[in-house]
Amino acid sequence: MTKAPKANKELGQHYLNSERVITAICEDVSSPIDAIIEVGPGPGVLTKNLASKNIPLYLIEKDTRFQEILESIVPSENIFFTDATQFDWQKFFEENALKGKNVWLVSNLPYNVGSVLYVQFLPLEPIKYMTLMFQKEVGQKTYLRDEKNQMNGLLFLGNIYFHAKHLIKVPPGCFSPPPKVDSVVVSFERKRERVQFEFEKLNQFSRLVFSGKRKQLKGVLKQKYSSEIIESSFAQAAIPSQIRAEALTFDQLVTLFRVLES
Repeated sequence: MTKAPKANKELGQHYLNSERVITAICEDVSSPIDAIIEVGPGPGVLTKNLASKNIPLYLIEKDTRFQEILESIVPSENIFFTDATQFDWQKFFEENALKGKNVWLVSNLPYNVGSVLYVQFLPLEPIKYMTLMFQKEVGQKTYLRDEKNQMNGLLFLGNIYFHAKHLIKVPPGCFSPPPKVDSVVVSFERKRERVQFEFEKLNQFSRLVFSGKRKQLKGVLKQKYSSEIIESSFAQAAIPSQIRAEALTFDQLVTLFRVLES
């Protein structure tokens, strides 16, 4: 088999070599699915296991050095050599008859664009399940933990669309070359109820709310909203006057969004 090229640090590449972690990722979803998408397969460490499930498998990979390896596992027409952050998801779903289907997305996310890709994945309706590896400090922001003051933009947006849970911790030694930080794999299942909010408005709201992490929320919101509507929204959401965004609950944020954007 073709030898894998050297990991590209500029692309945030680290090759997973732990069978324990590979198995945990590839066995994460047991529900019936119609297709699997792997973003950033690299040398195909996860790809080989995913392909063995005999479910249509599509790959999105930026680095064309992996072409020969990946084409030995998956048909060439199922591989898209492009930057995932620029990928035309709607066109892809239409051309592959995946709208209304149950799709599982798997990715060892590059550290440098992990949060960007995660946010892009959220509103994609066909994606019902995601198994994503993040740098630990980013991944922990996507699921609820037993901590105070943990609310953040990734957690708020993600919780609108998905149920999320920690799957497995991944120390540096599970990669070659080993990164300087720990990683974490998070498992996501799309919520059954259809989201009634416009994604771009949610995203803009989230960016504003969490733009001043150390500041009182009222002061941050005054960049866009009048004092009267802010006072009204705080009253309806039962939010203390001097609270910071990180101390809010998910339900308080949803109520705040409904009132401010109504």
